[in-house]
Amino acid sequence: MTKEKFHTLVKEYRQRLDLTQEGLAGMVGVRRETIVFLEQGKYVPSLKLAHDISRALNVPIEGLFFFS
Repeated sequence: MTKEKFHTLVKEYRQRLDLTQEGLAGMVGVRRETIVFLEQGKYVPSLKLAHDISRALNVPIEGLFFFS
């Protein structure tokens, strides 16, 4: 059995909008550390947080998060 790896493009889209990690965190109501771990693929967000981030970055959820 192979364990799937979590991937995210949050950092790339956040940087395109010239947003800091702290700025994005403030927009979605989490701590900056949550965004750090999320961008490193060490944290899988709840559906609510994934939705909030996708709205903040104006990118569909499936364009931000995936498993390989």
